[in-house]
Amino acid sequence: MYLLDTDTIIYSLKNESRMNENFKLHMKDPKAISVITYGELIYGAEKSKRRHENLAKIHRIAEIFPVIDISRSIMDTFGALKADLGNNGLVVDDFDLIIGATAITTGYCVVTNNQKHFKKITGLKVVNWLT
Repeated sequence: MYLLDTDTIIYSLKNESRMNENFKLHMKDPKAISVITYGELIYGAEKSKRRHENLAKIHRIAEIFPVIDISRSIMDTFGALKADLGNNGLVVDDFDLIIGATAITTGYCVVTNNQKHFKKITGLKVVNWLT
């Protein structure tokens, strides 16, 4: 089960060949996106020059992949992770941390090219479909 990070969706939309090969390879594996990723994609579409076209793509993505909403249990995990990171002098952007907390809470593995941030999160499974 894979939780697709924002950059993973963007690479796929840009037809990055390695990313699309991995999508085909994992075609039958369950995949989802966080509501955070959905929001980041909507933001990017809203500020783009092809706003309507890009919004339509994002809405289609939300039809293809389940969008996982933030729950209290996800926020419990987020709070514990943020405290643990802070106690160890580490910082992860809150949106990335919520995506990580979502994956840990639901048992998903995050698919991202942003391993620098996500690898700091204890207990999180991360893969990069570009490598």
